[in-house]
Amino acid sequence: MATTNAHTEFILRRLHTLAGVIPVGLFLLEHLFTNAMATSGPETFNSAVYTIQHIPFLHFIEFIFIFLPLVYHGVFGLYVAFTSGYNAGQYSWGRNVMFVLQRVSGVITFVFIIFHLWTTRFSGKAPTFQMVHDLLVNNPAYFWFMIIGVVAATFHFSNGLWSFCIHWGITVGQRAQRVSAYVFFVVFIVLAAVGVDALIAFTTQTA
Repeated sequence: MATTNAHTEFILRRLHTLAGVIPVGLFLLEHLFTNAMATSGPETFNSAVYTIQHIPFLHFIEFIFIFLPLVYHGVFGLYVAFTSGYNAGQYSWGRNVMFVLQRVSGVITFVFIIFHLWTTRFSGKAPTFQMVHDLLVNNPAYFWFMIIGVVAATFHFSNGLWSFCIHWGITVGQRAQRVSAYVFFVVFIVLAAVGVDALIAFTTQTA
């Protein structure tokens, strides 16, 4: 029975990491670069959103390929965050810090995504540049919450890629893992900068 439970949890953890990279990770990248269109002006952003809104079977695609994997990754991630112990005997102090930050950023990201979707995607109105502008400008707390959420989400994704490569046997040796850690840290900086720059663009322009 113990062996069966361990095997089941192993599969669930593998699916958790896979869901975080392929459907959820790709959705994050798409979302970041769609928002980055705001730096080119309201019309460019609205045009990008319009194109996405008119994808055939959009609601079906969102539910099957984004919402369900997101819920699974988020809920199982919360379980992992509150049940996992430290790995002081196996990893260095630095990696244990990253381990804790991965769990903390995951919780923040989960709350951030739910709140963000509630105030935009599920608000009953199609998201527009002016809508996002009003949310950010009229409520400074919302703006800083978005900043924190973007940084947490991009860190969680980038550091999660490092862990994904190890768990799936892509980076096996210590040197490969060390190099990939630097690479994915750069990925985090770039993605966080893209997200924050877009948020600033929403506040400095009007439709």
